[in-house]
Formats: sequence, C-alpha cells, structure tokens
Amino acid sequence: MKKTEKAILLSILVFPGSGHLFLKRYVLGSLLIIVALISSYFVISEMIMSALDLADKIKQEEVPPDIFLIKELLLKKASGGEFQLINMSVNVLICVWLIGILDSFRIVKSINKRKV
Repeated sequence: MKKTEKAILLSILVFPGSGHLFLKRYVLGSLLIIVALISSYFVISEMIMSALDLADKIKQEEVPPDIFLIKELLLKKASGGEFQLINMSVNVLICVWLIGILDSFRIVKSINKRKV
C-alpha cells in the first residue's frame, strides 16, 4: 500500500487530521484534531450527563424503569437547548471529518502530480 493511500485511509477511518499528520502537514492536522476533539468532548459529555441524570431519577424512584417512559423523557429532553449543543457539535465533527478527507485527497493528488 502506498503512503498516499495510507494517508487517505487514516483520514477516513481513524480520526480527522491523522492523514495530515502522516503526510507531515502538522499545522492543519493538529488544527483538525483539536477541533474534532473539542466537538467530540461536547457530544460525549452531554450524553453522559443526560444518562447520569436519568439514572439518578430512576435510582431515586422519580422515574419508573419503564423503557417507554424513559424513551418519552429522552425525546422531551431532546427538544431542549442541550440538544442544540449536541447537534451543533455533531455537525462540526462531521464537517471537520469531511474537510480532513477532502483535503487529504487534494494533498495526495498534488503529491502524485509532482512525482509524474
């Protein structure tokens, strides 16, 4: 497998910016990784906080352990402001990932042109 193919696969499968680091584009790769990590942090932390809050309510018997009631509570919570932060963070993560993939393709294409 060529070095350029590895860079594209790293960008697609591992994490945004990993292909750039492999291609020695450290500034852009680091920027993509930092933005992706911040977005991932917000998504994961909000999901964990929601799960812990719901678990506490079930533990204190405020909410019965009924799957349909839990689903309804989660859907109600999804319409709140917290969901907007999660939604925005997921969108940023997807955009950063796509930017990383497309830019890796661009860099690889320019490397291949120089070799020919």
